[in-house]
Amino acid sequence: MAVSKAMQLGCVAVLLIISGSSLFAQSTITSPQHEPAKAIRPVVVLPAQSLADLEQKLQSDNKVEDLIGGAGMELRVAVQHEKNKSGSAAELHDASDDVYYVLEGSATLILGGKLDAPKEAEPGEWRSARIIDGRTVEIKKGDLIVVPRGTPHQRSTAGQDFTMLLIKVYAEPIKAAPAKAVVGPKAQKP
Repeated sequence: MAVSKAMQLGCVAVLLIISGSSLFAQSTITSPQHEPAKAIRPVVVLPAQSLADLEQKLQSDNKVEDLIGGAGMELRVAVQHEKNKSGSAAELHDASDDVYYVLEGSATLILGGKLDAPKEAEPGEWRSARIIDGRTVEIKKGDLIVVPRGTPHQRSTAGQDFTMLLIKVYAEPIKAAPAKAVVGPKAQKP
C-alpha cells in the first residue's frame, strides 16, 4: 500500500510539473510582442565638405570634436587633431577599444609591450611616461589602426600635422558625469 501511495504522489508531481511547464509555454506565447528599439539620437550624416570644414576648425590647435558619444552610449566617435605634439603619456584602457582612421598627416605609434610604472588616472584608465618593448609603427593618411582594450599605446606627432577619426568602443555604456554642485551667493537675511 505504501508503494502505491508513493507512486500516486510521484504521478501527481509529474503531472504538476508537466502542466506547469505547458502553462509557462502558453504564457510566453501569449505575452506582448517584443518590439524593435527606437533610435536614441538622430542619424549623423557628415558630407565631405562638412568634414573638411571640421578639420579646418580643428587645425588651429590640438583639439578633439566629438561627433557621437555621451551617457548611455557604448561608442564615441570624434575627430582629433594634433600638431607637433610629443611627450604624450602612454595609455591603456581596461574597458574600451580604440579605432583610428588617419584623415590627414602622419604620426608615430608605439603599440603593445608593457606600461612602465603605470598609474591609474581614472578607473580602468592607465597612464605611463613610456612603453617597454612596444612595436613602433608609422601611420599616415588612409591607415586604419585597431587597438584592442588592454593594449598599451602611445602616439607622437612631433614635427607633424595630424588628424584622425577616433572611434572608441566601450564594454559598457558610458555613465553620466556626476552633477557639479552649484554654489551661489549666500542667502541674505531680510
